[in-house]
Amino acid sequence: MILSPVNNIDVCNFADDTSPSVCDMDLKVVLEKLEFHSDLALGWFESNFMKLNTDKCHLLVSGHKHEEMWIRVGQDKIWEDKSVKLLGVTIDNSLKFDQHVTDICSKANRKLGALSRLCKYIDLKKRRILYKSFIESQFKYCPLIWMFHSRYSNNKINKLHKRALRLVYNDYESSFDFLLCKDNSFTIHHQNIQRLAIEIYKDIQNSSTGVFKELLIPNIRPINRSNADFQIPSINSVLMGQNSLRYFAPLIWNTIPLDIRNLKSLKLFESKIKTWKPVDCPCRLCKNYLDGVGFVNIVE
Repeated sequence: MILSPVNNIDVCNFADDTSPSVCDMDLKVVLEKLEFHSDLALGWFESNFMKLNTDKCHLLVSGHKHEEMWIRVGQDKIWEDKSVKLLGVTIDNSLKFDQHVTDICSKANRKLGALSRLCKYIDLKKRRILYKSFIESQFKYCPLIWMFHSRYSNNKINKLHKRALRLVYNDYESSFDFLLCKDNSFTIHHQNIQRLAIEIYKDIQNSSTGVFKELLIPNIRPINRSNADFQIPSINSVLMGQNSLRYFAPLIWNTIPLDIRNLKSLKLFESKIKTWKPVDCPCRLCKNYLDGVGFVNIVE
């Protein structure tokens, strides 16, 4: 792993995947730093009798730009891609993750088609096991990365989820909400929120990698009437503000009831949080659109 905090560049390594990243207000500086540290990596490879395969190198640039970007790695030019698949997650240059959700839905839809051909030969219990194992599980991989997708993608997930539940329970008349109650489960979006709460709890209890310790700011007011454990940061935009763990994580955690937040056992917390659904969920996907008003929470 190559780390150079002096030059403000981070490098993430997983097995043989090396991904340097740079953040700067000046796009030229970003490209120069990437080229410089790519040269350092090439030098390390040569010293250890290794060779870089530039065909597997990709450049992803997120932000405002007026032309297609490229960097030089060794003797090759690496032009930017609109999206890159990294460790199983498709990341696009707009950080919307719609393509990744589309890919997940395609995989789940193919498995749902296979299940539909078996349904008449197996009972309810086995149908539900197959559904949980091969269809719903498609949405369990890295949800904290792609959970900030668009409403269009959320609707696509919900439609597939509804079809799957109708197939499992052989019920083609009931509403999506009724099917979720029958299955004693939640939407994929609310399951993702539950997973987020579990990861925050692990950090608080020092049983995780400490990712959220850099994102969450404790609320140190002497009188905390709202019972909020963490401060909600100010934001300037929806895309880079609301759709970020720095903003959304403390917002969600502060909405969890105190009796669940104060549990001392991770196992007990997981069992309780998986039965909890955010009341008036503050996220953008749970809001309704009213003409002339915008997206608002509607209390039933």
